[in-house]
Amino acid sequence: MEQLIFNLELPVAIGSDHAGFEYKEEVISYLEGKGVQVKDFGTHSLDSVDYPDFAHPVASAVEAGSHAFGILICGSANGVAITANKHQGIRAAICWGDELARLARSHNNANVLCIPARFVDHATAKEMVDIFVETPFEGGRHENRVKKIACA
Repeated sequence: MEQLIFNLELPVAIGSDHAGFEYKEEVISYLEGKGVQVKDFGTHSLDSVDYPDFAHPVASAVEAGSHAFGILICGSANGVAITANKHQGIRAAICWGDELARLARSHNNANVLCIPARFVDHATAKEMVDIFVETPFEGGRHENRVKKIACA
């Protein structure tokens, strides 16, 4: 099984569609203010775009191991989560509260946090990022379950 916590010596991969753009910009500033390196995979404006164009590159970067973990943001978080979870090494979790972010990490070893911009406020989004970063995977009884997720 993978490491239990994230290696923040690597950059965090982040992406969004137009609905998540403002949240993405705020999360990037928040993380950089804490000294965390961030790679922005776009979008770079409020213009309408297709979320897979940003979810796939974020998922690929996390899956390749070149980035600590990923954050994807769209209106409902469903589209980016579905897209990211097509990647074999990705466990993308939709979270709209602190406890969900904690459980996504501790029980599911999630490596991509998916935030629904239309359903959480900015403060909650930043709190979930902190919890996602700080919560280790428990392993134990959860480890075998997580190993069974992959199709290969």
